[in-house]
Amino acid sequence: MSKNIKTVPTQDYNAVIAVAQQYADGLRVGSPEILEQAFHKEAVMYGFTNGEMLGGPISNLFDFVRTNGKAPDISTRLDVLAITPTTAVVRVDMEKDAIGADYNDYLTLIKIDGTWKVIAKVYHQFEG
Repeated sequence: MSKNIKTVPTQDYNAVIAVAQQYADGLRVGSPEILEQAFHKEAVMYGFTNGEMLGGPISNLFDFVRTNGKAPDISTRLDVLAITPTTAVVRVDMEKDAIGADYNDYLTLIKIDGTWKVIAKVYHQFEG
């Protein structure tokens, strides 16, 4: 007989959303330093920006923010799509980033030594 045990505490859901919120906040104020706190140092990102593939190290995101600055009108909705004791996927529905674009981001997180970090960002930019 299987046990009916809750394997992921509510605290982990809140911690995962807090990391995704840190990502959104970093974009809002245009701070690569805030963004770096949300991502694992070896994180990657892939997606299309203005029809061109942008992929590779997460430093590409930091460079984008350095180049384009803050996004004061950004609006986001954060949803945990899946979570286990050590992994999570968050959808970030986003409108009006620094270049005025709308996106869906999918952040994959991993829990290392009790701390959640984004290890991958895959995104879709909608045409304006």
